[in-house]
Amino acid sequence: MIDFNQLNGWLRRSRKLSGLLGLVLDGSRLEGVVLRRTNGSVQLAQSFSIALSLDPLTADPELVGREIRNHLDAAEVRERQCVVGVPLKWTLIAHTEMPDLPEADVPGFLEIEAERGFHSDVETLHYATSRYRTRAGQQHVTLAGIPRNHVTRLEQVLRAAKLKPLSFSLGITALQPAAGEESDGVLALAIGETQVGLQITSGGGVAALRALEGALDVEGGRRVLHADVVARETRITLGQLPAELRERLRRIHIFGPRDLAQQLADELELRLEPMGLKIEVVKDYSGGEFGVELPPGVPVSPAFSLAASLLAGGKVPLEFLPPKIPAWKQLATKYSSGKVRLAVSASAAVLAIGLVLFLFQQYQLLKYQAQWDGMKPQVAELQVLQDRIQQYRPWADDSLRGLSILKQLTLAFPEDGAVVAKTVEIRDLNAVTCSGTARNIQALMLTQERLRSGSGVADVKLIQIRGHSPVQFTFDIHWHQGGQSAN
Repeated sequence: MIDFNQLNGWLRRSRKLSGLLGLVLDGSRLEGVVLRRTNGSVQLAQSFSIALSLDPLTADPELVGREIRNHLDAAEVRERQCVVGVPLKWTLIAHTEMPDLPEADVPGFLEIEAERGFHSDVETLHYATSRYRTRAGQQHVTLAGIPRNHVTRLEQVLRAAKLKPLSFSLGITALQPAAGEESDGVLALAIGETQVGLQITSGGGVAALRALEGALDVEGGRRVLHADVVARETRITLGQLPAELRERLRRIHIFGPRDLAQQLADELELRLEPMGLKIEVVKDYSGGEFGVELPPGVPVSPAFSLAASLLAGGKVPLEFLPPKIPAWKQLATKYSSGKVRLAVSASAAVLAIGLVLFLFQQYQLLKYQAQWDGMKPQVAELQVLQDRIQQYRPWADDSLRGLSILKQLTLAFPEDGAVVAKTVEIRDLNAVTCSGTARNIQALMLTQERLRSGSGVADVKLIQIRGHSPVQFTFDIHWHQGGQSAN
């Protein structure tokens, strides 16, 4: 879980920055800008685009960092502190409705929801949250997680490139910030190098976030946008939204190269006209955007938006950079083994026993007792909430095991009616007894083979057979863990 207190403190320090390097990684391309802040305005000092030959996630971090450093030196980029926009396709997304809780209980609740919502182990993710409210006052939360190994490798690459990252975030969240009334009910589409990002902002937060794969191809060295794919996926996303959230949508903002953005806008106007959405290609920044004066004619880009927002002291909506470990903890870890550890431990033990052990122990006991007395009611409330979640969790099972079993049975039986099921009995969602008639024994055997090859089927036994033509039969079928998901 991101430490928001630490993050806010870091943001206050970031306001003192006078220069910043903004980087956005998208596929094999690294886009960047260098910004300077002077007298309440932000100036664009440099901009560049780099085609990387090495993949930061698979190649040696030292080699990738050296390649980036060489490109930056060639472009005469001297700025070391940077903000990085990570690819949207790295991100896992989950949603939950948050009950009315004391603020102290929110982190624990969100941790439980993250464990429930993400398909991977939450311990393997760095995740952040964005809250938004409906008009009825109900609070919802969008959880976004990035694999820890991705973040670790990216930090190693930047360290090898002699860069100091101040933030890892998503470019689309900076292009279309969630805060402010002007962002309420906006669907943003960001055309990248290999994909199109989709974000919906409402009620002061990010309500939906996804990467639209297959929307871009490279043909003859140029990007080709499949606007019909974007339009179809946009309609699917809108259809999956709650009715209240869908009704609040009024505008679609499109970011990206002007020719591709205009092509996408024209396609969406044709396909989404009945929904009454106003479609706009965002070509320029407004004069007072980010709360500072911007230079005229600056192209809209995720790298510029991320860096300008941070230089202006803005908040990072989704922060994935891990909190920094204090130097004393790093030293303690470094010298926590071997002879040095034994010597330090022995010295500390002697000093503690001879000087302050007893008084310190009593002080600690009194302090922790006072802390426990203060938090005991909140802990009891959280425990009751956790018990209720555990009690009703089985009712929220969305795997549809019974329907999955029926689907497999339907696929196994021939469409020409050569084998017909008369009765199907499902027990404990993993044992099935199926009786029926078959035109002949060959059709019955073929159906039995199809059942055995079905997804999730553990065993198929023909426990009863009578007659020759027609043939009366009874199958006994067992599924792994009650069958697979039907979705």
